[in-house]
Amino acid sequence: MKISKLKYPNKETAIADLLAKGVYKEVKDLNDDIVLAYGQGTHSIVELGLIVDVEGTYDDEGEELTAPVFVDGYHFDVMSENEIDFENTIEPENPRHTFL
Repeated sequence: MKISKLKYPNKETAIADLLAKGVYKEVKDLNDDIVLAYGQGTHSIVELGLIVDVEGTYDDEGEELTAPVFVDGYHFDVMSENEIDFENTIEPENPRHTFL
C-alpha cells in the first residue's frame, strides 16, 4: 500500500489532479448528480484542506480577536495500491493526519 501526502495551491487544482490521475472518478448518484468516487485501487482519500498552524483567538461571544494562521497549501492524503507519480508529495515533520 502506498501512502502519499500531497500539497496543492487550492482545492480546485487538487480535485483536477486527483481526477486526472484516476485517484478519483466522476460517477452519477441515484439522482443523476455527478459525484466523486474512489478510482480503481484507491483505498482512502482524506481531504485535510487548510491546516491551522496557529490557532486564532476569540472573545466570549465568539468574535475573532486574532485570525488563525494556516500552513501554506491545500492538503490531501491518499492511500492506494497503485504507484502514482505525484509531483507534489510532502514529508511533514509534524503530520496532522496518519493512517494506522
